[in-house]
Amino acid sequence: MVVIHYTEMLGKEAALERLCDPDAKVSAHYLIGEDGEVIRLVPEARRAWHGGVAYWRGVRDVNSASIGIELDHPGHLNGYRHFSDAQFDALVPLLARIVREHDVPRANVVGHSDIAPARKIDPGELFPWGRLAQYGLCLPTPAKLERLDPFTNDAAFYLALERFGYDITDGIKAVEAFQRRWRPERIDGVIDGQVRAILFQLLLDRDRGAAR
Repeated sequence: MVVIHYTEMLGKEAALERLCDPDAKVSAHYLIGEDGEVIRLVPEARRAWHGGVAYWRGVRDVNSASIGIELDHPGHLNGYRHFSDAQFDALVPLLARIVREHDVPRANVVGHSDIAPARKIDPGELFPWGRLAQYGLCLPTPAKLERLDPFTNDAAFYLALERFGYDITDGIKAVEAFQRRWRPERIDGVIDGQVRAILFQLLLDRDRGAAR
């Protein structure tokens, strides 16, 4: 899988210093500056410490099964804002090559908040997943919802959310992570008809082979 993060630091140099500091015990395979510079920090065949305690689709040692890409960005703590065009334009070819060479399914191109919903919210609601999906590099938000409010109760929704891939240990945080990725305009942790319908469609598309 590929996990996309933001650095939540003030500038590329500060992020680079921390990612290269052994005492920090954090690393990633790539850092992409807001100016579009791509810096390789860890060979793709090696394990990087970018995911922390995480889970996705049955995988608990995410660091050993993923490539981590850090985006130079102030994050929510330092004035959250849109990601730069230069950074996005650098991400697309890098991610396209990784996905092609490692045969990464679109469903396994995820954000840090997807694999660690109780701890992380990056890359956040402003990350342009829709633009990335136009290149076929991640799953798009379903354009058509075939069933409205398909789950009869919250327990059924949580089971479906776990089936899709999320850790549901902290239910509210898991719902917020799902919303952050698939319905970023409203993140409230509430299981409403819209999020139920989106999840159902994602699972339906996957069962049909359309959401690999």
